[in-house]
Amino acid sequence: MGDMRYENFENKKEMQINSKTKIADLIKFHPDALEAIITLSPDFKKLRNPVLRKLMAGRTSIAMASKIGGCKPEDFFEILKPLGFVSDNSVQEQDLVLRKSLKEFVKDIETAHIIPLDVRAMLAEGNDPLKLIQRHIKELKEGQVLKIINTFEPTPLIKLLEKQGFDSYVDLIEKNLIETYFYRNKQAERIQQATPEGVDADWNQLLKQYENRMIKVDVRHLEMPAPMMTILSELEKLEHGKALFVHHKRIPVFLLSELKDRDFEYRINEISANEVFLLIFKK
Repeated sequence: MGDMRYENFENKKEMQINSKTKIADLIKFHPDALEAIITLSPDFKKLRNPVLRKLMAGRTSIAMASKIGGCKPEDFFEILKPLGFVSDNSVQEQDLVLRKSLKEFVKDIETAHIIPLDVRAMLAEGNDPLKLIQRHIKELKEGQVLKIINTFEPTPLIKLLEKQGFDSYVDLIEKNLIETYFYRNKQAERIQQATPEGVDADWNQLLKQYENRMIKVDVRHLEMPAPMMTILSELEKLEHGKALFVHHKRIPVFLLSELKDRDFEYRINEISANEVFLLIFKK
C-alpha cells in the first residue's frame, strides 16, 4: 500500500466509519482520504474526476466500493486509520448478518420466478438497455424477480427503480460479473411510464426565453457513460440565468433522475427515436 503519510487535521476529532459509510463523507472529513483510497485499486482512479466523484461518491458506500475495487472493507479501515478514521466493528457484524439474510432471500426464490436479463452485449455495442429493462420490469408478475447480469453495479438503475417501488440486492460473482436482483416491495405502487415522450408544452416559450443565454452541447457521438458525464460537467460551469441546450440521440432517463436531485429543471423535445433535444435550467 506504499509508504504514504498523512497529517491529521488539528481541529478535527476522530470519525467512526463502517461498511455503510459513504465515500463522500470520508473525503469531506479528510481530503487526503481520496488518494489513500486510490492506492487500494486502480478502479478508484476515476474518483479524481470531480464530476464522477460528485455523481458517485455520495451514493457509494465502503462496502459497494470494495466490490468494485476487488478489495475488502477492512482494507479501507486500515489505509484510513492514519487519517483519524476508526472502524465500528459492531456495525460490521450487523452487516454480515444482513448479507447472509439477503443471500438466503435470493436462494429461497424458485428458479422459475427469477427472470434473467443479460445486458452485457448491449452495453458492449454502445446501446442503452434501459427500455428493455423497463419492459421486463413492467411485465414482472407477483412473486417474480428480475436478475440483471452486468459488468458493474448499476447504481443509477437501482436509484431509478427504487423510486418505482423496487428493492434490490447486488451480488458480486467476480470482478467483472455482477448480478443485481430487483423485486417489488410491499408498498410498491403501479409502475408508471418512466420515459417521457413527445415535446413539452412550454418548449418553444422557454427556447425563446433563453435564446441569447444558452450553452449548446452535442453528445450524440459519445459512448456511454460519456454523454451523462459531459452534460453534468457543463452544468457544473453553467452560470445563473443561463440554460444548457443538449442534442442527444435518446432520452437520458438516468440523467433526468440526477437532474431532479440537483434541483435542475428540464424540458424535452423528442424529434425522433434517434434524436432528442433537452433544455436544462434552474429557476
